[in-house]
Amino acid sequence: MTQLALTTVFATGGTKLLGYDAKTAGRAGVSFALFDSPTLMMTNPAGISFIGKSVLDANFSLMIPKVGFSNSINPDAKGETNYFPMPSVGYINSNNNSDFTWGLGLYTQGGMGADFSLNHALYRNQDGSYNPQEYHSKLAVMQFGPSVAYKIAPNFSVGISANLVYSMLEFKMPYSLSPSVMKGVVNPSTGMTFGDMFSAPPSAGGFGYDEVTALANMTNLTAIGFEGKIGFAYKLNDQIAFGLSYTSASTLKYKKGKATMDMTAQLNDAFGKAVQGAMSQGMSQADAQAAVMGQFAGMGIDLSKGAVANYDLENELKLPQMIGFGASYKPTAKLALALDLQWANWKKAFDKMSISLSNGDNANINTMLGNNGSFTLDFPMDWKDAVMVRIGAEYMLNEDITLRGGYAYGSNPVPSSTIFPVFPAIVENHITLGGSYNLMSNLTVNAAYELVLNKDLNADSASKIANEYNNSVSSLSENLFHLSVSYSFN
Repeated sequence: MTQLALTTVFATGGTKLLGYDAKTAGRAGVSFALFDSPTLMMTNPAGISFIGKSVLDANFSLMIPKVGFSNSINPDAKGETNYFPMPSVGYINSNNNSDFTWGLGLYTQGGMGADFSLNHALYRNQDGSYNPQEYHSKLAVMQFGPSVAYKIAPNFSVGISANLVYSMLEFKMPYSLSPSVMKGVVNPSTGMTFGDMFSAPPSAGGFGYDEVTALANMTNLTAIGFEGKIGFAYKLNDQIAFGLSYTSASTLKYKKGKATMDMTAQLNDAFGKAVQGAMSQGMSQADAQAAVMGQFAGMGIDLSKGAVANYDLENELKLPQMIGFGASYKPTAKLALALDLQWANWKKAFDKMSISLSNGDNANINTMLGNNGSFTLDFPMDWKDAVMVRIGAEYMLNEDITLRGGYAYGSNPVPSSTIFPVFPAIVENHITLGGSYNLMSNLTVNAAYELVLNKDLNADSASKIANEYNNSVSSLSENLFHLSVSYSFN
């Protein structure tokens, strides 16, 4: 009665995959009211009551995303080509002589991630050329727990799942914040903070920054949460069926992570501006450097200790509650048509990501931030609720061959104010083709191809994430290949 889901892959609907095996993927993932696959454990567990036989499915999928990004200093950047293998296996124990059905499985559930090498205005070599930085993200999720279904009546069933959710999360990229986070006091007599100094214009004795940037590397984050699911399945007759499913929200509290925050480039840039300011008043370069070092020392900054800090890290992220409805119609014994509608409450789930850092070991950064090495940040996301519409069909060409096709549209949940290249869950249009071949009466091979059409999203002129994303463009498209084998025991 155990269901397990694993992901280290890209998003196709927020962070949710369209289909979980070759059979359902070939018809655009429709499954809420087509009761014929163990993957119902991932969509509508009540539907497993109507499979009517014990089935073992083994599936292998390969996802190949294509990501792109452009801004004023990265005119046409391409992300690394990553290949994500996604094995899965599911078993349903069901027969027509019992009203009780149970199942267990291992499934890819969804996620996201990307890798880029990008230019950033702050990171340059001594000759002024750009020193490209690594931009990396990965969201990985595992789900496991019991899934059972019971026929309340011959044509009506209810199913439930109670799943533990295990997740891993990591980021590596330049991380920018408002100077206001630097609450350390520079001048006690005036109350001026480092944030005031870094943001004030040079004419007022400041550096003129509207953001401060550190190289952030966040690793080893793991979380355990809970997700409940309840589903209903109703067969009006042999031709028409309906399905309804609700999935609860899940809170993931990532713990035991490690973070490195490297502000070397930002501090060096500030130091250079201060030296240039002193030289403009007639000092030699050596005298200006010595004077600025003295000024920083007077503010409690020992430049010999550098600006790299290690932290213990905790994050909090939420997965959305979802409601799904499906209807299927079989006008003939050979043809099946189905429609799925699904709503995902991303607005409440991905409003922000809370990041808590503690035990920071660099005195310079602690002094500038005005803390003892512990503080909390909220990373803005502001996602919107999304709706997915899936239309699928399958046609039994003969006793051995079945053909499938489908189309799915999922509204993009990512707003233009918070889009950035390593979290681009923006695709909307999916086209799928698939088919099955019966090798024997109880052994079937299924295959499917899924094309996720390219989606470009233009960022706002004032990004909430960082200045480098102002007026930028992020893009995503995907190719997915699915192959599975299904064995029936009765």
